[in-house]
Amino acid sequence: MALAGLLQQNAIIPAMRANSKKQLLQELAGKASKLTGLAEREIFDVILQRERLGSTGVGNGIAIPHGKIAGLPAIVGLFARLETPVDFEALDDQPVDLAFLLLAPEGAGADHLKALSRIARVLRDQDMVAKLRATDSATAIYAFLNEDPASNAA
Repeated sequence: MALAGLLQQNAIIPAMRANSKKQLLQELAGKASKLTGLAEREIFDVILQRERLGSTGVGNGIAIPHGKIAGLPAIVGLFARLETPVDFEALDDQPVDLAFLLLAPEGAGADHLKALSRIARVLRDQDMVAKLRATDSATAIYAFLNEDPASNAA
């Protein structure tokens, strides 16, 4: 299932620099602020609060920080490929080098969970993850994340 509709071309950061989990979340919040027009601090606080419930580092070097924000008109995604992996307190204790931030309106309910599920499904695909890690081209990353997996599904 492609991520079209969750991710715009300008929401790809192909070579993000961050030295820590906190800095990664701050960088994501800053970029998300520019995309949404919402306050960077509000976005950062929401995703940090979610992290306190348990790490969104899902394993295999992947994190899917997420949260619900009042005043957001639609679900927004942002993808970052890190130049250097950072400790993210992930479930498998592996450092994170791929992060997909998902922000949803406060009342998104099931749509938020469906979007999270789609992201997790795409990022579980080892071939996809290898392609994402092998390029620092925002255009290529966007194309990979919007591929229709039906063409290569068994």
